[in-house]
Amino acid sequence: MLVLVAPGQGAQTPGFLTPWLDLPGVEDRLRAWSDAIGLDLVHYGTHADADEIRDTAIAQPLLVAAGLVSTAALGAVTPGAVAGHSVGEITAAAVAGVLTDDEALALVRTRGLAMAEAAAITETGMSALLGGDPDVSLAHLEKLGLTPANINGAGQIVAAGTLEQLAALAEDKPEGVRKVVALKVAGAFHTQHMSPAVDALAEAAKKLSPAEPKITYVSNKDGRTVTAGGEIVDRLVGQVANPVRWDLCMETFQELGVTALLEVCPGGTLTGLAKRALPGVKTLALKTPDDLDAARELIAEHS
Repeated sequence: MLVLVAPGQGAQTPGFLTPWLDLPGVEDRLRAWSDAIGLDLVHYGTHADADEIRDTAIAQPLLVAAGLVSTAALGAVTPGAVAGHSVGEITAAAVAGVLTDDEALALVRTRGLAMAEAAAITETGMSALLGGDPDVSLAHLEKLGLTPANINGAGQIVAAGTLEQLAALAEDKPEGVRKVVALKVAGAFHTQHMSPAVDALAEAAKKLSPAEPKITYVSNKDGRTVTAGGEIVDRLVGQVANPVRWDLCMETFQELGVTALLEVCPGGTLTGLAKRALPGVKTLALKTPDDLDAARELIAEHS
């Protein structure tokens, strides 16, 4: 059984969309979406530097657009399940048929702008803890006033909070943690700091007409499969201020009988986690069009 997954913020790198523009129709799609949401996706995906695409309001639409373009390039594919990490959940909702591509881009544009506004209220950020015992790390984060914003499994927890709190974490790692790595994000996402963004996203969600998912959809909230399109949208709204439980998503993949995991562009992060947490499961990260043939072979073997 194949699971298709979409990465979240921090996966973007300068120029990562450049090779995709060589595929027929891709540039036209990106320009049409750019006009619709008032953001030049082609420029930001090809010529912008790392600091420019670190901006939440830019990174989020860019990632969803990349996920949709790369999924479409695979051709007809019906995975056994679909999921996304953080903003990747919007990509997953579109792949599952809950949202149209245009609705997904409109929603993520609102999400990115609202979360950027919320992040500007207080200087905040996120850092990944690599290794260590989860219970020990969680207790240590609580002591420092930090939130475990992403519990990713495979020995990785992402802490979020003020820059002062994150500096204290860097100086005082939990016992057993090998390394603390500052992430390329511009705020404490999936924490109370993002609460102001929830209302803006809820208002935008009223304009949507969600359909029932055509593919099993696994939610970041609790790793559960969700069968109602309206509930999926409700979860997308609330999730911006609540922790991502990717560890529980991967547990659900196992329960569903996953044998292969394919991560859409810009792939890498989630396949890395799967290699450690899902032994025996074949993984492939879709980075450039050069990976499409291998991806199609994986799909043919495991769909």
